[in-house]
Amino acid sequence: MAPTPWISLTTDYGLADGFVAACHGMIARLAPTARVIDVTHLVPAADVRRGATVLAQTVPYLPAGVHVAVVDPGVGTERRGVVLDTPDGLLVGPDNGLLLDAAAALGGIRVAVELANPEWFAPRVSATFHGRDVFAPVAARLALGAPLTGAGPTVDPGSLVRTPAPVVRPSADGFTAEVLTVDHFGNVQLAAPATLLDPLPHRVRVADRPAVRGRTFGDAAPGALVVHSDSAGLVAVAVNRGRAVDVLDVSPGDLVRVVAG
Repeated sequence: MAPTPWISLTTDYGLADGFVAACHGMIARLAPTARVIDVTHLVPAADVRRGATVLAQTVPYLPAGVHVAVVDPGVGTERRGVVLDTPDGLLVGPDNGLLLDAAAALGGIRVAVELANPEWFAPRVSATFHGRDVFAPVAARLALGAPLTGAGPTVDPGSLVRTPAPVVRPSADGFTAEVLTVDHFGNVQLAAPATLLDPLPHRVRVADRPAVRGRTFGDAAPGALVVHSDSAGLVAVAVNRGRAVDVLDVSPGDLVRVVAG
């Protein structure tokens, strides 16, 4: 593999402790010229689906490089660590479904490798901090151009752990879809592709509340609900100058029905 100057980090480590800095430090010790992009460290603790969604919706806009993701409630157990090779970059992290949507967004998995070479890890590996002791040093070595095969044996991509697909159910008058994420602004992203909005009229109902179809937030009156295609090409529900999550009173995993109004 050719060297790359770019490594990205996506975790649920938060910002109150030294966990993120320790990962940066490990990378800097091994690959001091690498440039690190912090995607986010505020994924809700152990929320693999949220981490997978943020990662998949972000990596297509990052420079090709090594993308490390750590949302890892199974750390220290028998779950594998893996590297996934795609046409547009490498993904490093736990084999718990976190990396697969991002791999698809980067062109699909060409090779999957299990992290099994302790010479690539920190000299002492904590049972509870693989981000620092396994994934960060592996990413640094890959960024320096070390061959992927040096990390461990190849594995069948079909054997990788997958999270359940989110619910999307089209119907004659609209659709029902699972809440995928809620962003910082309180916008509610559904798992439904935005094309499901095409047959619907301007006035719709979302979770039995009146709303309008729009292109952007300002297409609704202040305080009103608007359903639109978001920047990821998915259906999203927003409130002009407000928070849709509060109006709808939903959380990730809940089902929301959108129908002609």
